[in-house]
Amino acid sequence: MELLKERIRQEGRNLGHGILKVDSFLNHQVDAWLMMLIGKEMARRMGRLGATKVLTAEISGIAPALMTAWALDIPVVYARKTKPITMPDDAFRESAPSHTKGHRIELMVSPEFLGPDDRVLIIDDFLATGNTINALIRIVRQSGATLVGIGAVIEKSFEGGRAALEELGVPVESLVVITDMSDGRIVFAD
Repeated sequence: MELLKERIRQEGRNLGHGILKVDSFLNHQVDAWLMMLIGKEMARRMGRLGATKVLTAEISGIAPALMTAWALDIPVVYARKTKPITMPDDAFRESAPSHTKGHRIELMVSPEFLGPDDRVLIIDDFLATGNTINALIRIVRQSGATLVGIGAVIEKSFEGGRAALEELGVPVESLVVITDMSDGRIVFAD
């Protein structure tokens, strides 16, 4: 997706240690028009899978997941990091280390919104180590739902997260793949 690459080139900042700052358009301030295009492209790539729900992690995954779900005309469910009083005690729970937060995060989804009849497409802002996406996969398994695909807006292939996901036998799509961030660079696959 060339427009996304261009935005990363213009506004993305390599902060070192594999951290890419794209908060001017993706995960703090959100460019709604770009997000609509991201959702449409993800839906074009994943529409054939017959997903009935999109699942993501709060907070940065919500914008691309919402627009993908909108383009597919299906609901989006986001895993919460803090349990609200309205969530039942039997919520599906998993934890994962967070690269950007520096500690483990807990993810939880209410069984009211994810169950055995669902076909789940996971969408997130980044695919790096795959830790967050793997936690979401474990939630899908707890719920009895079927995982049908995984999509990421930006993949950092040098962190190796794709390898474990490909073993699942479901499509894994990334709109932009970054192969190297050493020495302050941002190098795209092509």
